[in-house]
Amino acid sequence: MEGPLVIDHEVRVRKSAEDLPREQQLAWALAEVATDPVPVEGPVAEMVVNRLIDDAAVAAAALERRPVANARAQALAHPSTPGSAIFGCPRTSRASPEWAAWSNCVAVRELDFHDTFLAAEYAHPGDNIPPLLAVAQHTGRSGHDLVRAVATAYEVQVDLARAVNLHDHRIDHVAHLGPSVAAGLGTLLGLSTATVHQAIGQALHTTTATRQARKGRISTWKAYAPAFAAKVALEAVDRAMRGETSPEPIYEGEDGVVAWLLDGPGATYHVALPAPGEPKAAILATYTKEHSAEYQAQAFIDLARRLRARLPDLSAVESVTICTSHHTHNVIGTGSGDPQKYDPGATRETLDHSLPYIFAVALEDGSWHHDSSYTPERARRPSTVALWHKVKTVEDPSWTRRYLAGEAFGGQVVVSLAGGGTVEEEIAVADAHPAGARPFGREQYLAKFRSLASPLVPEVEQARFLALAQDLPSLGPEQVRDLTFSVPGLQERTPPGGFF
Repeated sequence: MEGPLVIDHEVRVRKSAEDLPREQQLAWALAEVATDPVPVEGPVAEMVVNRLIDDAAVAAAALERRPVANARAQALAHPSTPGSAIFGCPRTSRASPEWAAWSNCVAVRELDFHDTFLAAEYAHPGDNIPPLLAVAQHTGRSGHDLVRAVATAYEVQVDLARAVNLHDHRIDHVAHLGPSVAAGLGTLLGLSTATVHQAIGQALHTTTATRQARKGRISTWKAYAPAFAAKVALEAVDRAMRGETSPEPIYEGEDGVVAWLLDGPGATYHVALPAPGEPKAAILATYTKEHSAEYQAQAFIDLARRLRARLPDLSAVESVTICTSHHTHNVIGTGSGDPQKYDPGATRETLDHSLPYIFAVALEDGSWHHDSSYTPERARRPSTVALWHKVKTVEDPSWTRRYLAGEAFGGQVVVSLAGGGTVEEEIAVADAHPAGARPFGREQYLAKFRSLASPLVPEVEQARFLALAQDLPSLGPEQVRDLTFSVPGLQERTPPGGFF
């Protein structure tokens, strides 16, 4: 059986004198994907619902954390009619769409607990949902419109992540998010290809930032980075709809992104995009998290839980060597060269990007929790610190090949024991991965929401939100406007500060 037809779009740097026609630019090709009115297939619509629920789950768990509360306060300072809902606030409390997107995106991203896609570049494509939902609510779009928009945004971000490596050049992955949000909004609002082309160019131009947001002592900006990209993309679409234009060709120009931020003037990229009339199904290639930690740690948390039974006396552990891919070793492992990844006083954002810390805690506890596994007391426990500093990662070319092929995001663990014995085990993918031991389906997404929302969101409100979310493709505009959840008294507990 043949697979879907794709367009192999070649991207290379062009001199200004070449005057590359718009129709040959990557931004135009992405805009054509956005404006192709192909229907959304059933499995894609089902997965859009799953990821909406997933985003809401992790947002609910983060509502009382300071970065989320501050983003919410900023949004509340920008009321609008009809406006967009803010997670946790009453449904009658509405903000302008760009600020609602900002607040909700920070909430979704704060715990590093939602979906992921790993290829040449990293992606958290669930970051697309809050801005698309916010604009759908403000502009009166239906659930069907929103499903189509989400399918487009996932398609664009995943296709870019498959082809265009950002992290080797220390560019943050949100540089792919700005264009994907702009493309999704093009679908949502029924814009012309020319308008979406300009919006994508502006969104890319204004959302390229360095990876220092995820390096060294990682700050709270890690949660804000995708929210900023989403907010900027909304503003870019608004400007494009008013007739404003973008620097172009934004990817291919001799002073553009490829020439100066990526592989340089001699580079050639091949971006595979669905041909006209082909379904946008990239969301089906993505996967969510069972654990609140950077995705490349997911499989190792599962492996540590299994190893715990084989290692009754952790004081006998002399060393732990994790053989894994280049990406895992260099981003969350010892290959990063970040001493902060071994610092008991490190920030939560740093610890959730430290595989040595994560593996040590999971091995000691035989479990993982989005809050208790990261407390300062937990990170400073003497036995944990001792075990943590015995863990190192090494790059293994075979795991790198499997990673780049999309086959494996794990590795092999070798535990050396006092007296000369060793315990070895490997894992290819996390248990919750589609190819894992316990793949996530609708019931797991619902359970994740109920578990994470229960401490704050009343049961009746949980049930109301989940009923709407599961009926997303058939919702009318007024029901889409109610697609949020509220927490009694949360808005009144939002802290003061700033000058808005």
